[in-house]
Amino acid sequence: MKIDIMTLFPDTVGDMLCESILGRAQERGCIRIECHQIRDYTQNKQKQVDDYPYGGGYGMVMQADPLYQCWKHICDEAGTRIHTVYMTPAGHVFRQADARRLKEYGRLILVCGHYEGVDERFLEECVDEELSIGDFVVTGGEIPAMAVADAVCRLVPGVLSSEACFTEESHWDGLLEYPQYSRPEEWHGRHVPEILLSGHHVNIAKWRRKMAFSRTRTRRPDLWAAFASRQPSKEDAKLLNELQQEHPDANGLKP
Repeated sequence: MKIDIMTLFPDTVGDMLCESILGRAQERGCIRIECHQIRDYTQNKQKQVDDYPYGGGYGMVMQADPLYQCWKHICDEAGTRIHTVYMTPAGHVFRQADARRLKEYGRLILVCGHYEGVDERFLEECVDEELSIGDFVVTGGEIPAMAVADAVCRLVPGVLSSEACFTEESHWDGLLEYPQYSRPEEWHGRHVPEILLSGHHVNIAKWRRKMAFSRTRTRRPDLWAAFASRQPSKEDAKLLNELQQEHPDANGLKP
């Protein structure tokens, strides 16, 4: 998996994505993340990448040509057009399903906008989809791009120790993750649930699944409604019935 990030701050982005798990994965050759300085593709000595918007208004707009020249260089080097994503608050809200989908491309370009945005003509010509990380605005596309790159790369085989590292996490199957505990067994008067100390792996797995059901229903009714609309497996149906009996006042636990 390779991800090319077009940005005005390649050192900052590159340094962040070369740390911890992703850094070690790059050293092993599982993934590759390369940042490209958009200013290197301008046609003037001032390295200008922005100008005033037509029609007036506040702020500046990133010009189409420096972005295009940077994008073209990456695609020409690859010998093919690469699936290109622009990070913008106007885009589709990024979900775990998108991370799984984007991983299948094998290579991506993530475009980081700045100022008041980028010239629409670049988007029309070069961008395949637009993504947002939420209904809020940040000062540039770098933080969203890093979030997307991280979410996609951690799904690549070899980046994490096993698939269970992400298949049991929040949002993989539409549920939030069960609560986690570590040493010591008692802290500030709070105890680790006895089931986790039992060593009975089947019962622990059932408890964790039920806790994922309960936590999702309580904290994210929207996710729970979507999950509950699907036909549950026999095992899930049994666990849901048990949870309903344990908490009869908990409306909506049954799909």
